[in-house]
Amino acid sequence: MTKILVTGGSGFIGSNFIHYIMKKGNYSVINLDNLTYAGNEKNNEDFINNPNYSFIRGDITCYETVSRIFNQNKIHFLVNFAAESHVDRSINDPKVFLNTNILGTYNLLRVSLENNSIDKNFKFLHVSTDEVYGSLGLTDKSFTEENKYQPNSPYSASKAASDHLVRAWFHTYKLNVLTSNCSNNYGPFQFPEKLIPLTILNALNGKDITIYGDGSNIRDWLYVEDHCDAIYNLMTKGEVGEVYNIGGNSEKTNLEVVEIICESLDELYPTSSNLNVSKKINSYKDLITFVEDRPGHDFRYSIDASKISSDINWKPKENFKSGIKKTILWYLKNFLSNE
Repeated sequence: MTKILVTGGSGFIGSNFIHYIMKKGNYSVINLDNLTYAGNEKNNEDFINNPNYSFIRGDITCYETVSRIFNQNKIHFLVNFAAESHVDRSINDPKVFLNTNILGTYNLLRVSLENNSIDKNFKFLHVSTDEVYGSLGLTDKSFTEENKYQPNSPYSASKAASDHLVRAWFHTYKLNVLTSNCSNNYGPFQFPEKLIPLTILNALNGKDITIYGDGSNIRDWLYVEDHCDAIYNLMTKGEVGEVYNIGGNSEKTNLEVVEIICESLDELYPTSSNLNVSKKINSYKDLITFVEDRPGHDFRYSIDASKISSDINWKPKENFKSGIKKTILWYLKNFLSNE
């Protein structure tokens, strides 16, 4: 069995990746997660009795914990999802972002290098973000792998630093690394502080749906299962030392995103059927309110994913409307079953 150490595997993207890879059947997964507020091991409860899955609660900044995992197992791949990732939280408390995203990545690189000296086929895949590139104007070209880094928040600055460490460990120590920079993800298991799950759950609870500023900020949206598929393809086909941008080809303003969600909910679970909606409204759109914009709010992110498309022959399978429908159906199933 090919053994993968997944860090942050109880979080949003990490748990989706574990679901994706376990379906392959020929992989064994060790999930290392510290179970902070955004980590939930119930995301992986389908695998509790699966001999090819094991969970270890631990911090990626702890050398002894990570080293022990490597010493007790022949690790073929390390896929690093573990990160603090919420911009608002990074503004309020940047220190924890520096600790996890920078020192945690350093610690993983340190132990991986020790392992790499033994197993020359070992690979370290570092999962990062398009936010390291900064902000684009409305007519600017999409981010390519050649864009210079211009992070604008403590979160993106900490991720940029971790990316640079990964690059340095390749060029200095010849560690087998790959880095991916993805656009905004959405889908099942996402902690409800991010725009899409927060919008869905607020709507289902009949609460105000808040949007920063005028809602004109633009993001490229990537369905999480497409992201997992891209990571798997990089893991198995990607060129060591390279950086790959992963995008969903779905640029939307925040207001467009919220309106599409509301329209889908109107169709799938109309307000007339939702007992949580106490206001007399005809559409979930009537719950939309605008609030003061947050500091350092980047205007636009846009990914040019032509490199991974040409080199690895990968493209997203979902467009935004198909992906958001799958996402809403998942939240409806889990939200309604827990009422």
